[in-house]
Amino acid sequence: MTTWEYVTTPLIVHNTSAILNNWGSEGWELVQVVTGPEGGLVAYLKRPVEDA
Repeated sequence: MTTWEYVTTPLIVHNTSAILNNWGSEGWELVQVVTGPEGGLVAYLKRPVEDA
């Protein structure tokens, strides 16, 4: 069974692609983008946990 780790990160509207590409280059997959509690966008990402 795959074990996942998760991270959330704020997205700056004028730099969204660069932010997501940076996380993607580190193996993170975008799961969802939602409006945060203060009105900005928040990205939820996941990636498989590497076995030790």
